Amino acid sequence: MPHSQTSAPRDSLAGVRLARGASPWLLPTVATAAVSLVRARRSGAAKAVAVPATALAAGMLWFFRDPEREIAQGRVISPADGVVQSIMPWKDGRTRVAIFMSPLNVHVNRAPLAGTVTSVEHVPGGFVPAFNKESENNERVVWHFDTELGDIEMIQIAGAVARRIVPYLPQGTKVEQGERIGLIRFGSRVDLYLPEGVEVAVEVGQKTVAGVTRIDRD
Repeated sequence: MPHSQTSAPRDSLAGVRLARGASPWLLPTVATAAVSLVRARRSGAAKAVAVPATALAAGMLWFFRDPEREIAQGRVISPADGVVQSIMPWKDGRTRVAIFMSPLNVHVNRAPLAGTVTSVEHVPGGFVPAFNKESENNERVVWHFDTELGDIEMIQIAGAVARRIVPYLPQGTKVEQGERIGLIRFGSRVDLYLPEGVEVAVEVGQKTVAGVTRIDRD
């Protein structure tokens, strides 16, 4: 049966479940909105600030949401919410499935399979929009998992706005399928490499939900 995933303590605000790593961006925004709203009754300048500040705070709350998920059954499940941007055979026999995440998607990424994190490598790079082909040279975090299918590589890629990737787990951590493993702030992309012989079940343009959408086919 599908199962719910829990994680280590996360940031929270007024009962809203938020992604770990949200506080440095979210708290100053919410504080600014709150102060400007309080002062808006007595100050025209504060009133002018209150509207955009409150809208920005609401947008941040929406962006950093981290809903619970009923994890689907299947060998490989989607690590990201978004849209399948490309499916590309790789020279070594693997297949790369690239998932583009817009700022409207949940940006917490999840483990595609159960296994052990064998490496987590931060690679410096540029910040080209994540839907651009040149984004393959962007700043990224490269994950490798030792799983029942062998080595699985997953790459979190920063976009034009996403200037920070926040890994949640260190090398050597055992993970369950669908467990939260990291956050990419704002628009970005996740590439998942399926081993040779694993057939892809999704199509280009298809929407995916992290922990829910199955990526492979029996």
